[in-house]
Amino acid sequence: MTYCVGMLLDEGLVMAADTRTNAGVDNVGKFKKLHTWQKPGESLFVLLTAGNLAVTQAVVSLLTEGTKAKKKSAEDNLFAAKTMFQAVRIVGRAIREVKKIEGEALSPTSDAFASSYIFGGQIGRERPRLFQLYAEGNFIEATTDTPFFQIGEHKYGKPILDRVAQTSMKLGDAAKLVLLSFDSTLRSNLSVGLPIDMLTYETNTLKLEHTKRIGQDDPYFKMLSGEWSKALRAAFQNIEAFDI
Repeated sequence: MTYCVGMLLDEGLVMAADTRTNAGVDNVGKFKKLHTWQKPGESLFVLLTAGNLAVTQAVVSLLTEGTKAKKKSAEDNLFAAKTMFQAVRIVGRAIREVKKIEGEALSPTSDAFASSYIFGGQIGRERPRLFQLYAEGNFIEATTDTPFFQIGEHKYGKPILDRVAQTSMKLGDAAKLVLLSFDSTLRSNLSVGLPIDMLTYETNTLKLEHTKRIGQDDPYFKMLSGEWSKALRAAFQNIEAFDI
């Protein structure tokens, strides 16, 4: 399975994905689920993927081929998009194209096209935007009321995001929050696993500068996990016991 998180902030974006794929307890692999395309100074796009790996890899390949199209006006070229709304529609068309190509062969399997996506980025001086796309290629956009999206095994990491996430957060604090969400998920779900690919993007820089792969021995993540456990135990002890 998978766990991915995208957060939209006034300062930019935080995007993260685990790397575990699971086709049974004896068939576990690692695959990158955070994908980027950029033209420094012009546009930057980030895609997180979850679900059927064959489908999501095909979608990523279509998008990559589109960015290499010779005609800048090609409707499947992310770099030809003038707004993030146009760009997310290109992603949606790629999802539907994969379904169109493979649909007849895979239709007997009801979950053959089970996939979901988080797509974010910035074009020119338009503000950064964040979207969640479904297997049908349709999408919704993050707002100040709900500044984050999750896909995959989201239930374990959602409570802390619901309580803490705000668009006014600093990028460093948001990255810490996302990693705490991952820590909760990793503790409760074996189908999500390290390493984690994480990216932070600062508004209006229009280039990738801060990406990191967080593995089992990452000192910050180990410290964060330990300190969070101690803080939760201390908070629990400080709350008055139920009167029975």
